Amino acid sequence: MSENKDTGAKISAMTPKKLAGIINGFLERSFPLLITLGLVLGVLLPWVFVDLRPLVPLFFGSVTLVGALKLRVRELGKTIASPLPIIFYFVTARVIMPLLVFAFSSLVFNNPDIVSGYVLLYAVPTAVTGFIWVSLYKGDPALGLTLILLDTMLAPIVVPATVRILLGAGIDLDMTGMIISLTFMIVIPTIVGVTLNESSRGKIPAVLTPYLAPVSKLLMLLVVAANTSAVAPLIRFDNPQVWLIIAVSIGFIVFSYFFARFVSLAGKFNRDKQVSFLFAASLRNIASAMTLAIRYFPEIAVLPALLGVLLQHNTAAIMGRIFFGKIGGSGEEAKRRRVQKQIK
Repeated sequence: MSENKDTGAKISAMTPKKLAGIINGFLERSFPLLITLGLVLGVLLPWVFVDLRPLVPLFFGSVTLVGALKLRVRELGKTIASPLPIIFYFVTARVIMPLLVFAFSSLVFNNPDIVSGYVLLYAVPTAVTGFIWVSLYKGDPALGLTLILLDTMLAPIVVPATVRILLGAGIDLDMTGMIISLTFMIVIPTIVGVTLNESSRGKIPAVLTPYLAPVSKLLMLLVVAANTSAVAPLIRFDNPQVWLIIAVSIGFIVFSYFFARFVSLAGKFNRDKQVSFLFAASLRNIASAMTLAIRYFPEIAVLPALLGVLLQHNTAAIMGRIFFGKIGGSGEEAKRRRVQKQIK
């Protein structure tokens, strides 16, 4: 009885900011499960979430804004002085990977709409949530933030250009609408977030982020559920094509990690830069790909992104562990542990 009273007293004494931080920490650790829950809800209860579809761009823009509150323009200066990782990133993520994905998916699938879904998935910018993994594995925060910022700001140019070049001018897509959507979902919220951060010298994010961070993760759940509800009839696990899409998606995701790892080693980046490069080059802003696919592509084109969203962050956890060890460890700590084992 006294234990219950003590627990109740602790909760009542907890500040709203601290409580929000605890909730955000739980949602952050459970993020892969949260995204999976959104997909399951969209499939099982499409009539509940389909009415939220008109609000998806607003939800996604809000998520982008919350993520952008952490970005600082001055981070660019720290990394531009050593631009090799940035150059390698754009060659890897914006040229080589989309070409490889297009070539392989074209060989595997006879359906050009599915191929267009894969091209779109690897044309969208890196995931803002990738910075979570950079932080967990003690990467280079300046490089991670710079790659996110540059890739995000260039999205309205890069995404339509990649789609047009790889899929051909004959494809019937509303490129103007896609550019406008990318601008309002990604670019404008990023500019607003960075401006608020810079103009207040970090004070506004310090006040708002603890409360907005858990809300943004719940909005991501709604984005996934609403997008999934629109194509729920297509997700039939008795259909061999769905399983083929899942298998190819897993293959692309895993390959992107190993390829990014190879490039970072070839570039002789230090351990911190390797972490930031790996997650930036391997993670995709899948929610934006889903939203764009549903609005501007044939329905079946959303399946690569929809099924990929289940795999992305789970794979990040596995690959991070393979390449960099336990979460929170640094290269120096790993060396120290190896030396201690040898002594023993």
